[in-house]
Amino acid sequence: MELNLMSSKQAAEKWGITDRQVQSLCLQGKIINAAKLGREWLIPKDTPKPLDGRTKEAKELKNNKQSEE
Repeated sequence: MELNLMSSKQAAEKWGITDRQVQSLCLQGKIINAAKLGREWLIPKDTPKPLDGRTKEAKELKNNKQSEE
């Protein structure tokens, strides 16, 4: 039986960021359904990379959400 989970290291390789960045995103609650088991974060394999809040795309998305309110 194969679990549909990946480690923070695997997510880092998949998303092109560091393992530490993935761990930080997990701690901040920005990776949905991430769970910590001992010292390791487990992340569903189909989880998309969270948007970087410093990018133009993320800022536009944030502005669109605020204008809808």
